[in-house]
Amino acid sequence: MSSSPSYLRKNIALAWPLALNGLLMQSMLMIDTLLVSPLGEIPLAAMGISGAILIFILGIQMALANGTQLVLSRAVGSNNQEALSKGFWSGLTINFSVAFCFWLLLHFFSLDLITALTKDTVLQVKTHGYLTYAQYLIPLTAITQVQVALFNSRGQSKIPLKGYLIEMPCNVLLSYLLIYGFQNIVGMGVEGAALGSLLAMLIRTFYLMAYIKLDRELNLTLTTNLSEFISSIRSHCIEVFPVAANITILQIGISIYQLLYSQLNINAYVAITLVMPWLKGGSQFITAWAHSSAISISQMIGSRKLENLPYNINKSIDVAVMVSIACAFLFFLFSLMLPSIYPDLEEETYIALNLIAPLYILLPIVRGYNTVHGHVLRALGKTTSVFKINFIGQWVISIPLCALLILYFDVSIFWAFAIQPFEEVVKALPFRQLARKSIKEFDKNKADNLMYD
Repeated sequence: MSSSPSYLRKNIALAWPLALNGLLMQSMLMIDTLLVSPLGEIPLAAMGISGAILIFILGIQMALANGTQLVLSRAVGSNNQEALSKGFWSGLTINFSVAFCFWLLLHFFSLDLITALTKDTVLQVKTHGYLTYAQYLIPLTAITQVQVALFNSRGQSKIPLKGYLIEMPCNVLLSYLLIYGFQNIVGMGVEGAALGSLLAMLIRTFYLMAYIKLDRELNLTLTTNLSEFISSIRSHCIEVFPVAANITILQIGISIYQLLYSQLNINAYVAITLVMPWLKGGSQFITAWAHSSAISISQMIGSRKLENLPYNINKSIDVAVMVSIACAFLFFLFSLMLPSIYPDLEEETYIALNLIAPLYILLPIVRGYNTVHGHVLRALGKTTSVFKINFIGQWVISIPLCALLILYFDVSIFWAFAIQPFEEVVKALPFRQLARKSIKEFDKNKADNLMYD
């Protein structure tokens, strides 16, 4: 099989803006936290509670958009404008409908949810005030995520990156002015952070809309009749909802792990809490490569150019492993610099950090291997199978084992945290076997079945 350097170059060109997008998305919350921190613990806690609720909902929306991205990528590969149009509007209808349901729940029941999460009346008021504005991020995100999926599917991942680069300074400036006030304008406190983020996202939404409108090669006019469009939405749902379910169970699983780790001693829990954001940030590079691989493979399926498909998939996996090893090396350097990054910790916390260092250094390698397999398999139409592997690996095996070790055997932080790389090892073999089988069996008939538009 001949080499395909153009495939790798195309993936790299797609991947690096995707990685920066992910890092910028995470940095938005960090910026808001820094801006709000001078207000004290109550506003910070209010933003923390609100953020946990919103991140969960926005994660589901992002998962739906990722499913739409595969549909749109196949349409781009087939050079079918009508399929691209139907895929875009179907994805937008689904994502906005889900967003609207979540918005209704927050709009009418947010106070009940907040009361269930905290008994502090002052914190309840502050959290409700923040969500009063932040809830409108949900329908806006539904629009922007599908817009981003459209650009990514067309290989234009730099456009969403520019959108984030516009949104970030707007967010900082608007949030600061709204939190603390300006001249005769009284500051809104923590509510100002929510409103500032909302206005900044609105600016990014209009920016992406303008790009779509001004692109002469892009025609999203929906020419199909209502019954065909409903059929397209139904087929779209069948593909994207397993992706959302998969991301949802993984998100809940991470929350369960955090709850279980909270049962360890305080120094162990602090050590894990300090490491987790860095692990999440480092994983953006692996995830970005996996996303770009899925987009390229979906485009190949849409164009029916399947002769190099097995070779290119294997190349994607090889590069993902190399990126994962590079991330592991960076985490090794991070482990050496931890005392300088966090200089004022207790000695017991440093000991706990040293104990889990080999585990979080190893984790990106096995997780990266599984991540690229999961995205490639979704591109091949094996979304439900990916869900089953993740569910069994996490919920049937790893989380019960973690609970048993912590709650019954009272193990140390090393064995408690070791369950996370163990979970990835458990899933690695099924992912690899399914990938080999799926690649071997994939042909033009299976490609045709995926092209329902």
